[in-house]
Amino acid sequence: MNAVVKKSVDRRAFLAWTGGIGAAVLASACSAPSSTKASGDKVAKSSKDVDTIAWDYPFTFLPVYAGVAKFAKERAKEKGVSLEQTNDNGKPDVQASNLDTLIAKKVPAIVSFPMVFEALETQAAKALSAGIIWVTYGGTLKNQSASITFSFEEGGRKLGEDAAAWANQTLGGKGKVAFLVDDTIQLGIERTKGMIDAFTKAAPDMQVVGREQAIDPDTALTKTKAILAKHPDVNVILGITDGAAFGGYKALVESGRSETDAKTYVGGQDGDLGSLELIKKGTFYRASAALQLRDIGNAVIDVPLAVADGKSDAEASTDVPITLVKQGDALLDEIIAQYG
Repeated sequence: MNAVVKKSVDRRAFLAWTGGIGAAVLASACSAPSSTKASGDKVAKSSKDVDTIAWDYPFTFLPVYAGVAKFAKERAKEKGVSLEQTNDNGKPDVQASNLDTLIAKKVPAIVSFPMVFEALETQAAKALSAGIIWVTYGGTLKNQSASITFSFEEGGRKLGEDAAAWANQTLGGKGKVAFLVDDTIQLGIERTKGMIDAFTKAAPDMQVVGREQAIDPDTALTKTKAILAKHPDVNVILGITDGAAFGGYKALVESGRSETDAKTYVGGQDGDLGSLELIKKGTFYRASAALQLRDIGNAVIDVPLAVADGKSDAEASTDVPITLVKQGDALLDEIIAQYG
C-alpha cells in the first residue's frame, strides 16, 4: 500500500500525478496551438547542439516522478545529453524562479509541467525569445515549441466505462458513486469530463453522492470521509488520479470496509505503483487508466530533440497513450516492473 503523501498540493496544480506522472500518467489532448516563434538566435541549431535538457517537474515528491525520471535519464544517456532537474517543492513562485534561472543560463531546451498554466506563459515566451526550446508537459501553452500530453479525456472515459460495466453487472446498475475530480487545469478538466460522462451515460441509475475536488491522497481521504459520513454505503469511487483514488480507498478501509468487498469498486488514473499493487493483490481497488513510465521518460528527451532538428509543434508534439489495467493483465505486471 503506498504511503499517503504528506505535502499539500496546490488546487491549481496537477499530474500528474501523472505521471502521468502520474508520469500521471494522464482523452485525446486538445490540438496544440500555434506556437510563438523565437525572436532570438536559437541556442541549438540541431539536436547535435543540445547538450542539456532541463526537466521542470514541480511535484518531485509524488511516486510517479522517480519512475519517469529513471527512464528520462536512461534516454538522455542514450542520446548523449545531460538531464538537469529542478526542485520546485510544489510551489508556483519557486517554479517561476527556477525557470528564470534556466533561461538566464541559456539551457538549450526546457520541458516544463506548469503548476499554473496561464502564469507560465511569461516564462515560456522569455525562453522562446532567448532561442530556447520550450516543451510544455501535461498540457499546452500559447507560447511553446511543442507539448507532451497524456490522452486526458480518453483515460477518464476508459475508467468510467469499466466502472459502469462493473456496476451494471455486480449491482444491477443500482448503487452509489462518488467522483474525486479536478476542475482547474486542462489535464484535470478533460479527465474529469471523460470519467463522469462515460460512467453516468452507461450507468444512469447509479446515484451520484459526491463530486469533490481532490488530486492527492490527503485531500481525497478527508473528502471521502465526509462523503461516507452521509453515505456509508457508497459502492464506487473514481479518482482523477491514482493518488486521489488511493485516498478514497483508504477512507473506505478505515471505515471498516473489507479490502476485498465484492460490492465496492475504486479506480484511478496514472498508474501509481502503490495503486497497481493493490489491483494485483485483488482488493476492491480494481482498475487504473495507466501510463507507461518508459513512454513518458522517453518523450521528455525525444520531443525537444525533434524540435531542435526542425520539427514543427504539430510534428514534434506527442500524446502518450493510456491503457486501462486490471488484475490479471500482463501490462499490469509490466508497468509495476518499470518502477523497479
